[in-house]
Amino acid sequence: MASGAVFLHSPELERIAYPEHSPFKTDRAQRTRRLLLGMGLLGSAGAREVPPRPASHADLTRLHSPVYLAALQRAERGEFDMSFLAMGLGTEDCPVFAGLYEHACWAVGASLEGARLLLAGEARVAFNPSGGFHHAGPDYAAGFCYLNDVALACELLAAAGKRVLYLDVDVHHGDGVQAFFYGRKDVLTMSLHESGKTLFPGTGFEDEIGEGEGLGYAVNLPLPVGTYDEAYVAAFREACLPIARAFRPEAVVLELGMDALAGDPLAHLSLTNNAYVEVIQEVLGLGAPVLATGGGGYHVENTARGWALAWSVLSGQDDPADDPSVGMGGVFLQSSEWRGGLRDRVLLSHAGQRQAIDEALAASVARVKAGLFPLHGLA
Repeated sequence: MASGAVFLHSPELERIAYPEHSPFKTDRAQRTRRLLLGMGLLGSAGAREVPPRPASHADLTRLHSPVYLAALQRAERGEFDMSFLAMGLGTEDCPVFAGLYEHACWAVGASLEGARLLLAGEARVAFNPSGGFHHAGPDYAAGFCYLNDVALACELLAAAGKRVLYLDVDVHHGDGVQAFFYGRKDVLTMSLHESGKTLFPGTGFEDEIGEGEGLGYAVNLPLPVGTYDEAYVAAFREACLPIARAFRPEAVVLELGMDALAGDPLAHLSLTNNAYVEVIQEVLGLGAPVLATGGGGYHVENTARGWALAWSVLSGQDDPADDPSVGMGGVFLQSSEWRGGLRDRVLLSHAGQRQAIDEALAASVARVKAGLFPLHGLA
């Protein structure tokens, strides 16, 4: 496998922002980059930065409809058509603003560049913190997402003959990506997310397992409110990791939304970024090249620090001595004032809470195993 990790970023991605009132902040990637540069985690031969190029119309029409792409361009120019509303444009989550199509093209282009670098053997991992727009569909926008960069990257890798594992740890279900590949077996979509009973988009239950040729190639693990690190990692290892290993992926696309962190204003889980480290290490252990992206994360400081930590692990620069038991900070204090390192301090939760969470997760894990393990030859 190729050596080296690539961080994908361009000043063009810093130039355009969502409207001020939107909780989605495009400057999270820039903040992550500054943090990495300040800590000496970016710029070496083994952890280099590569500027992407924007996705072309041909790139986008692999999955998105030309009519929808034309509507995005018209909306960006300030035009309005009632048909836009049916496409999800002009909503609270997906506002119309100057530069929306341009920014989306740059974000997609960065993920596609990462996929191409993996295919060319020029990197073993690539990270696009400006990507992860997993809700967008072929002809509609949803959940701050206009163009689905992660689905397009999966499609590019699959078209090159790779078995692709798409793993989504954003707090919201990766519904858009799942829908693109629901009837296919060359891309296995796997999503761990807060249950659709309590959070947008209201999907991603254990019985959503694919159809036709894709039966068994959609994996969903819904999580109860308050899910904490140990329960999360244990459920991932018991229900999801065996399926991922049985699939034997030749490429992994990893959506690293940081909105599952405790203190995120749009969700209700209680993770620290240490749980993300555990998942990333298991993913690297699969032995396949990895394209990682950003995603959700609405506490900006915690998100940037979480992505910086993710990069340090992906690029092999994580310091095991950066012990989360030392100091108090990170999401524990819902701030980034702690200078003891990138890792969060372990959070403690009430024993009664933990019991209810454990019972709910055990039931969910059992449903995943019953529905999917036999389809993958697992006991």
